[in-house]
Amino acid sequence: MYSVSEVMESRNVAVIGASRDPLKLGALLLKVLKDTGFQGQVAGVNPRGGEVHGVPLYHSLDEIPFSVELAVFLIPPRAIPSSLADCARKGVKGVIISSEGFAETGAQGGQYQEEVRTILRSTGMRGFGPNTLGIVNTATGLTTSYFANERMLSPGSIGFVAQSGIFVGALLHYLSSFEWFRISKVLGLGNKVDVDESDALTYLMEDDQTRIVGMYLEDIRDGRRFVEAARKTVTHKPVLLLKGGSTPAGARATASHTASLAMDDAVLDGALRQAGVLRMGGIDELIGTLMGFQCMPLPLGERIAVVTYSGAQAIMSIDAATEEGLGLAHFTKETQERLAEVIATPSKAQNPVDVFPDMMAHGFKRTATEILRALLDDHGVHGIIFISSAAFGADPFRPLVEVIHERLTKPVFFSLLGARENVEACRALLEEHRIPFYLFPEMAVRVFANMRRYARTVKRQG
Repeated sequence: MYSVSEVMESRNVAVIGASRDPLKLGALLLKVLKDTGFQGQVAGVNPRGGEVHGVPLYHSLDEIPFSVELAVFLIPPRAIPSSLADCARKGVKGVIISSEGFAETGAQGGQYQEEVRTILRSTGMRGFGPNTLGIVNTATGLTTSYFANERMLSPGSIGFVAQSGIFVGALLHYLSSFEWFRISKVLGLGNKVDVDESDALTYLMEDDQTRIVGMYLEDIRDGRRFVEAARKTVTHKPVLLLKGGSTPAGARATASHTASLAMDDAVLDGALRQAGVLRMGGIDELIGTLMGFQCMPLPLGERIAVVTYSGAQAIMSIDAATEEGLGLAHFTKETQERLAEVIATPSKAQNPVDVFPDMMAHGFKRTATEILRALLDDHGVHGIIFISSAAFGADPFRPLVEVIHERLTKPVFFSLLGARENVEACRALLEEHRIPFYLFPEMAVRVFANMRRYARTVKRQG
């Protein structure tokens, strides 16, 4: 049996079912592979032959004049079993079955899927799908997604596993819009006729390019095997899991999406926690936590400092920290003395640190930079949540960016509110300098808590 790694490193690709219509999906995939810098050989298979986007279309797989390592199927389910046999004779290592109409649609589709499973097992080929956009390897420029673009294939360090093709396609487009939020590998599982979440996780654990693993799953085929793979992986890199179908209504929907089976969510949650997997509450938490791991050092403890201009937001942040099992840092005497130089009211120089109205006397720049320097130097502070107004745009925060990068030994997160155009300007500045930005501070607290959980897991297992 071929390995997942061999498939992910495929150099020569055939798209079976590529249309001569340049706007059809198979033709678009050939165009993507041609335009985005894939270095391998590419061909299409179409019974009528011809070419599309300058790529030749052969009447059959046997006519392709080079060895094919990976085949992508965009043909009806009933035609796939016989085509798989052709692939086995050609020496194909892996197949991506993008076609829909398998077990997620009912008994007839389920029968097709079982035929595919039997052929894969008997030939040793590896299969992704059905019902998937397939795989991405940014190190080689390989993609089987007709939605991919050059920016999405720019190499990075985030590996992703997902059962939903459109979900991962749209999410990866969003992530790739950030210069420092780039992808290493993507493994789309679909209905999991062969390659499943445990296979994918094991592959990403061993992949040197991948530093962080994100996952979207609707079910887990073999819970014990997955937990064991996860436990091994988290000793090397964090694993962030977003699980769909956690409610009865959601579970019913997954059955028609990827033919997933319902499972006891409470049991799963406990197993994931023991393995050290970080379970995400939604896409916003997944993206926010990826940002935290990508940009900030791991926290050395549970104590946070909150800097704020808003008492209400500080209180909500403290509530969120308490719910996450975190605590407020107790400042050293030296820190208190340094804060007193810019915060005249003693009660406002405690934790949370309230910059208003003292910043009116000293100016925002001096007040904020002195506070940040003091908190970054205090070893009893393990993370900083900085809550402020974006009323004056990005310029007031440029000195803070410099201070943070001078002393970056702990996570620092910003939460800024104001007019939309000002918020976006601040977001752009902070993200340009790899400083996480969150619209509301409670999300910053959750991200810090996730990073701290991972740090404890690594320490415990290491």
